Amino acid sequence: MGIMAVKAGRGVRRDLDAGPLQDMISSFELHLLAERKTPKTIRTYTEAAQWIAGALLLSLGITGWDQVTARHVQQWMVWLLGKGYSDSYASNQFRALQQFFRWHATEDPDSPRPNPMAGMKPPKIDEKVVPVFTAAELAALLATCKGGGFENRRDHAILSLFRDTGMRLSELAGLTLDGSPPDIDLRAREALVTGKGGKQRRVRFSYDTARAVDRYLRERARHAQARSPRLWLGIRNRGPMTPSGIYQMTERRGLQARVEVHPHKFRHHFSHTWLDRGGAEGDLMELNGWTSPQMLRRYGRSAASARARRSYDRIMDAS
Repeated sequence: MGIMAVKAGRGVRRDLDAGPLQDMISSFELHLLAERKTPKTIRTYTEAAQWIAGALLLSLGITGWDQVTARHVQQWMVWLLGKGYSDSYASNQFRALQQFFRWHATEDPDSPRPNPMAGMKPPKIDEKVVPVFTAAELAALLATCKGGGFENRRDHAILSLFRDTGMRLSELAGLTLDGSPPDIDLRAREALVTGKGGKQRRVRFSYDTARAVDRYLRERARHAQARSPRLWLGIRNRGPMTPSGIYQMTERRGLQARVEVHPHKFRHHFSHTWLDRGGAEGDLMELNGWTSPQMLRRYGRSAASARARRSYDRIMDAS
């Protein structure tokens, strides 16, 4: 019985029952916790191992991770792509499994194990245009927050910070006011954000955004939960906003403005704009909290494409 007999695919619940292969996955999870990986990263890595185990390996009679070969991983990638999963999704699954097998091979220094993925390359990802905002779209989005009141002030401040900093959703949601100094310094126009693995960095924002946050803080002072250390509070005197709540807010504002928007699109936009305007690549890596140049290359191509299109108009209209 092979992988093609497994009934799964896009929109279908994944089989994450790893059976006898689960014990090592649980140990891997403990390792990730000790490394202070984010809950999202831990879930992605462990579920990738559970999925290949439940949907393929157990059906092949494999009961130990030492039995897995490169061919099994290749078979799994081919199946994912054949079932309609995108090349980027298959690549993410590949990289998650790569983390598991790298750990598995070196987890016991006295008894090293083979790594079936050593030397393997992830599925090739077709280059797609990086989605960014137009100036008109950003203006329309912020225009939905015009007027006074707690909700408008809060949403305007959140969208402005997203636009100016490109910080991750989890980073923005995690901002607090109880530090010494607090995470937000309006006079310096800086925010201290906590990124992946608990790593902190400082990002800068504009005077307009500083004013937007200041207006929100004045409204926030009258909130029933004003003593909460979390910066962003819910409407109708509810407690702190979760990342999910902030995500839903951005989607709601996008619908009002008729603009396709999600929090990560601001990160795309910030990175593209920085490079398009000639910002230093190393500075962008620092501001975005990147440790690998992989994303830098992607946005670099996007910015180069924008510059080339502007050059076309300048050169071709020269006559």
